[in-house]
Amino acid sequence: MSATMYASASTTSLLLPGVSAVRTARCSCLPLLPPRFPSRFSPASVKVLSESSRVSLFLTRATSSDETSTSVDTNEIFTDLKEKWDAVENKSTVLLYGGGAIVAVWLSSIVVGAINSVPLLPKIMELVGLGYTGWFVYRYLLFKQSRKELATDIDTLKKKIAGSE
Repeated sequence: MSATMYASASTTSLLLPGVSAVRTARCSCLPLLPPRFPSRFSPASVKVLSESSRVSLFLTRATSSDETSTSVDTNEIFTDLKEKWDAVENKSTVLLYGGGAIVAVWLSSIVVGAINSVPLLPKIMELVGLGYTGWFVYRYLLFKQSRKELATDIDTLKKKIAGSE
């Protein structure tokens, strides 16, 4: 390489009694070159290797046909919702419960925001949640008998909610 290819060159000399050192720093304007391949591999063999591994990754091809694709018909959804709304006998109760649910979500977000603004309290709540999760896994999910017990508890709760018990 010639000296004209370098943008700048600086030489620093340090003069101490009995010690002399020269440090040269060079800065190049040329872009960085990619790393060299080892002598046993040529770029052509690496290209062939990468293409063969790429081919093995994409052996299966996904195809789409009109029979398998599902499209959402918005008119059908709206007609179903309208039929269900017309089937509801007490519409004011549904609206009241829906409004109450929206207010409950709004209030809970305010409470969570207030808890989150208190220093250290969010971390303590995370530890409590992690501890409860560990206890729940140990109590209900770790052993087969306790999983059966949990399933029966869930079934009885479903029956109580549905009113069939």
